[in-house]
Amino acid sequence: MYLTKEVKKEIFKKHGGNENNTGSTEGQVALFTHRINHLTGHLKNNRKDFNTERSLVMLVGKRRSLLDYLKKKDIEKYRELIKELNIRK
Repeated sequence: MYLTKEVKKEIFKKHGGNENNTGSTEGQVALFTHRINHLTGHLKNNRKDFNTERSLVMLVGKRRSLLDYLKKKDIEKYRELIKELNIRK
């Protein structure tokens, strides 16, 4: 399994402040980015997996809406997060 409890805790510790702050916008975006990267790699090997492709598109949309919210709320955190996660925008 690619997303264990330890990996989630590490992601939220790095981006959300601490490992228990799972609701922070930055932590959620980092978790979505991790999942998107994994699904992208999966789809490179399994081109006809349309259910995963749909899940990936929905996940990218969720991440986009969270990034838009963060952009309105705090532009500096948004820029820092985009740079740190290497998200094109």
